[in-house]
Amino acid sequence: MAMRLLSPSTPPPHLPSPGAKPLASAATALSSSSYFSLRLRRARAAAAAGAAAAGGPERDGGRFEGEAMGGAFDRGLAEIAKKVPLFEPATDGELAAAAGERPLPINLELWLYRIKVHTRKFEFPEAEKLLDKCISFWPEDGRPYVALGKLYSKQSRYDKARAVYERGCQATQGENPYIWQCWAVLESKGGNIRRARELFDAATVADAKHIAAWHGWAILEIKQGNIKKARNLLGKALKYCGGNEYIYQTLALLEAKAERFEQARTLFQQATQSNPKSCASWLAWAQVEMRAGNNTMARQLFEKAVQASPKNRFSWHVWALFEANEGNIDKARKLLKIGHAVNPRDPVILQSLALLEYNYSSANVARVLFRKASQIDPRHQPVWIAWGWMEWKEGNARTARALYQRALSVNSTNECAARCLQAWGVLEQRAGNYTAARRLLRSSLSINSQSEVTWMTWAALEEEQGDPVRAEEIRNLYFQQRIEVVDDASWVMGFLDIIDPALDSVKKLLNLDQPSGPARRDTVKSTAEPSPPTTRSSAAESSETSAPGGSGTSGLSSNDAGNSGSEAVEASGSDFDLDGFVKKRLALDPAELDAVLEGSDPRGVVSQRRKRRLPRKPLPLLPVP
Repeated sequence: MAMRLLSPSTPPPHLPSPGAKPLASAATALSSSSYFSLRLRRARAAAAAGAAAAGGPERDGGRFEGEAMGGAFDRGLAEIAKKVPLFEPATDGELAAAAGERPLPINLELWLYRIKVHTRKFEFPEAEKLLDKCISFWPEDGRPYVALGKLYSKQSRYDKARAVYERGCQATQGENPYIWQCWAVLESKGGNIRRARELFDAATVADAKHIAAWHGWAILEIKQGNIKKARNLLGKALKYCGGNEYIYQTLALLEAKAERFEQARTLFQQATQSNPKSCASWLAWAQVEMRAGNNTMARQLFEKAVQASPKNRFSWHVWALFEANEGNIDKARKLLKIGHAVNPRDPVILQSLALLEYNYSSANVARVLFRKASQIDPRHQPVWIAWGWMEWKEGNARTARALYQRALSVNSTNECAARCLQAWGVLEQRAGNYTAARRLLRSSLSINSQSEVTWMTWAALEEEQGDPVRAEEIRNLYFQQRIEVVDDASWVMGFLDIIDPALDSVKKLLNLDQPSGPARRDTVKSTAEPSPPTTRSSAAESSETSAPGGSGTSGLSSNDAGNSGSEAVEASGSDFDLDGFVKKRLALDPAELDAVLEGSDPRGVVSQRRKRRLPRKPLPLLPVP
């Protein structure tokens, strides 16, 4: 309730009777009392000063009377303040929520931001409480349902996530496509394909222009081998939503899979025209050109990718692996160092750099880099697996076993665990512990029964033990299972790779596809390489989404040509000034990359770079009156 403040010249009002009803709380009364007492003292001081200036016989008497009555008057005004409520805005809607009233809409935005912060800090109970509060006050808004469902999915509480999505669809009367889409993704991950199709269909009915639903549905059909249906869905997406970089990119990858490279180039051009800053489109196009054998064009596209997104970790990493495959080891090393300077908290780049140094420098340098990568993210399994593989190659079997065990302590049921068990089985096989090797290989196949390398390694073990009949049975069992299971093409993108659609196409470059025949069963290096994990909900983001880069051993180790061709490859017709670009766009001195790499604290590297890029400007001097 607003109140008009009295001017100093106005006489004090008449006091009401003390029997009036008290209204405000103790805190409001205290603040109101202090406020009006201060105003009253200022009024009396101004009145006394005016009377003194005017003079007169009543001057001393008035001052004495005011001093005598001041205490009583202050007490009376304090009683008024206790009875008059003042308006105080609620802090973040807390007071309104406590009173059962609906807070202002701005509080929904603030709470959703707080939820993001809590989720990043893995403070799931706090985020869940805020989401429940958002849903109770704004049941018609779909964002709290989506956020709560994803929160439950991160905690593997899938039944609760389904219940939240169902309640959200009922509360929004089925008109929110985002809830339908997230629910469809959840069912798709759980293997309920039929239900996922129904939910994707509901999302497109709720909003025909919701392009993520069309794209996710198309990816689902591609994974099921229904290419014609996927093309139809992508065509409808273009019809209802217009040109979109991800739709064009998926169509281009379909054409590349069919080896229609000209059509793929046309679609990639449309994708990059839709969004020239899309690093994912440039990277996917570059890898298609690599498949076509056009390495010069691929290098130019990698340059476009880093220009589109200078801080993108995938662009520097994949480009470095490409240069390593081409024999340009010095440039590959330099690109990885730039990628680490830009992303000092990414363990995958350090892992690839460690493998590069191991193949072309020394094991001690690689150990330092592996240790630093493991300190950055101790839960990133590919680092421990690659480190264990290197120690095994160096003859340190005991250290390799300890590192493999450390990788399994992080997670013993995912794809990386299957690769780790396979590599450990090879180690025991070479050490002569055949019983332990069989047990480890069986454990690996219990996680991933479609790994051809594991099956063929087991068959080779049986042949080595003089049992060719058992080896042939193992091979036949593998081929029978391969016939029963629909092949998941390695170039297909997962639904949540909309964030970075080039992620799964990196598999082709990194040679992550399982070998096509038993001729490569002795390639132990490929058995020790971690494979990319299945895509998780949006924010699987940090260590999990970077796992494809963690498999850089094959690309780095398959090339033993040395540095002889580096200069020739580097001078193969590109006018891109890498050093100048790094200085201008990233504020990095190429001569200091080694010093940045040797820095022990990644956060210190970030702060120093930001200091160079964003110097503090001095405040302007104000004129002195």
